[in-house]
Amino acid sequence: MELLFVSLASLLAGFVDAIVGGGGLIMVPALFTAFPTTHPATLFGVNKGASIWGTGFATWQYSRRVQLRWQSLLPAAGAGFAGAFAGAWLVTVVPSDFLRKLLPVVLLAVLVYTLVKKDLGRVHAPRFSGLQEALIASAVGLTIGFYDGFFGPGTGSFFVFLLVRWLGYDFLHASASAKLLNTATNFAALILFVSTGHIWWHFVLPMAIANVLGSVLGSRLALKHGTGFVRGVFIVVVGALILKTSYAAFAG
Repeated sequence: MELLFVSLASLLAGFVDAIVGGGGLIMVPALFTAFPTTHPATLFGVNKGASIWGTGFATWQYSRRVQLRWQSLLPAAGAGFAGAFAGAWLVTVVPSDFLRKLLPVVLLAVLVYTLVKKDLGRVHAPRFSGLQEALIASAVGLTIGFYDGFFGPGTGSFFVFLLVRWLGYDFLHASASAKLLNTATNFAALILFVSTGHIWWHFVLPMAIANVLGSVLGSRLALKHGTGFVRGVFIVVVGALILKTSYAAFAG
């Protein structure tokens, strides 16, 4: 029964994640509900082990239909990998609890900015090129990658927002690009969890298949309906993240 429950959650997470990120909003609570007495690191390992397949497959799906700026995104993915690994190491030394109360405030600022700037991310007009774009994209990868390793919630949504706001991508191109960066940060975290034995492969494999199926559906829907649809889903997901992180930070 637990396997069916978490596999369905992985399917839905892959669907949401492929459109705009935020799959962890679904998958992590489902894992904690199904296995309340299990060490959190093991559940995070299962989450990463399943979700990396969905983000990787979504990257491939998008790359066939959306022109990705590989010369900037590949260095950014490398920076994201390094940042995530450093963040995952640091969280073993320094507690990340202070971010619980800060995160809803940051997400609220992102949501308000997106709603106020009604044209934000509707037109794909990259502001930079060449080395300059690669450096800025790498700064985004390093920063959000570090956050993903250190804390995590909303990583995909932060990638999308910064690619839109700083680099001038529309929401569709930003979402496609974010999948590559998120795959790199997931891989870094997965290496750490596997090396410390915090993973259940017998759950990861069926959940990964479900995650890929959800990813296929989500990416196809995003490609079919375009940037306006992705922007709408982004607003909904960030709103849900605000509610969830606010509850986690301030309830009780």
